[in-house]
Amino acid sequence: MLAVLSPGQGSQKPGFLLPWLDLPGAEARLRWWSALAGVDLVRLGTTADADEIKDTARTQPLLVAAALLAAEHLPGAIPSGHRGSGLYDVAVVAGHSVGELAAAALAGALPAESAITLAAVRGREMAAACAVEPTGMAAVLGGDRSDVLSAVDDHGLHAANHNGAGQIVVAGASARLEKFAGQPPAGARVAILQVAGAFHTPYMAPAEQALATVAAGVIPADPSKILLSNLDGAPVDHGRELLQRLVRQVTAPVRWDLCMHRLADLGVTGVLELPPAGTLAGLVKRELKNRGVPEIVTLKTPDDLPAARDLIARHGRVPRHEPTMQFRVVVSASAGIFEPAAGLAEGDPLSAGQVIGHVATRQGPVEVGAHDDGVLTEWLAHHDDPVAPGQPLARISGSPL
Repeated sequence: MLAVLSPGQGSQKPGFLLPWLDLPGAEARLRWWSALAGVDLVRLGTTADADEIKDTARTQPLLVAAALLAAEHLPGAIPSGHRGSGLYDVAVVAGHSVGELAAAALAGALPAESAITLAAVRGREMAAACAVEPTGMAAVLGGDRSDVLSAVDDHGLHAANHNGAGQIVVAGASARLEKFAGQPPAGARVAILQVAGAFHTPYMAPAEQALATVAAGVIPADPSKILLSNLDGAPVDHGRELLQRLVRQVTAPVRWDLCMHRLADLGVTGVLELPPAGTLAGLVKRELKNRGVPEIVTLKTPDDLPAARDLIARHGRVPRHEPTMQFRVVVSASAGIFEPAAGLAEGDPLSAGQVIGHVATRQGPVEVGAHDDGVLTEWLAHHDDPVAPGQPLARISGSPL
């Protein structure tokens, strides 16, 4: 099983997009996306210096554009302007912070243009929220996790990023951060980060409200891949819920640790990180070292495309004799008890959106629907089976490829 990851803010480097502009149509695509984002993505990705691309308002659309530009050169990609799953051999997608917008586009929930536009609004509004009062972030490395979180609370700070591998990024008022750094938890090192403000905390509430206003005009589709949420590491099945989570994530902590654990739970064997690649690959290697590290390819320049395509070929769907059938797995969005739809049996035809069952939860039944037309090939869960979020429930075959 293959997962594609999209990195977040802090992974960018000056000139990292320069080699990508040699590919046919790449510069034109970036010019178009620049018009949507209101910033010059070509210049930012090629000649801008480190200070300029550190600006939140510029960095966020740049990162989403970089990931989507590279993904367009992978097998099964769908051209910009079209909504669809694309990357047919990829089963799982996830993104760190603003990278979730790129992941949503790769999952077919948002057109690339919507992802770029939302990233631009998100970046501008978060930059504006940073200017309201002096805030910042600090990386905490090592120490006992419970001790670190207790100290964070004691100092009136927030755990903004749970990055796994012994790393937690805390955020809050600058004065409190400095005091925290001077009194680190036992066994931990604290490093103040050069960022504009306290991202993923209540300090970003004005940005969340502004993004919600724009996002209300977006019509999402249901993801057609397993799309992991930064909120809790759980797959998101419904487009409207996804959009709500993307907005909420502006003030909510990034639980990248839970996303990585979900990769292992799902049995992911191959990971491809999109540009600017490297940061997430390192976290996966360290966090999953005791659970079996998947094979990882970091897609940094077009020179890495052959390795990326090879990874997709080997860790995507198992090659079959012609004609090859396209399979999709429907997963549970919630924990509860699964109940298949009455009268629905293996071999029955399905239409997109058809309810194939529901999961009984404490809050009530949650419907489970087919993402596309196809045939119910195999039940992976049965009547009264307890299921967890992200657990496969059924396999659906589509048309021959």
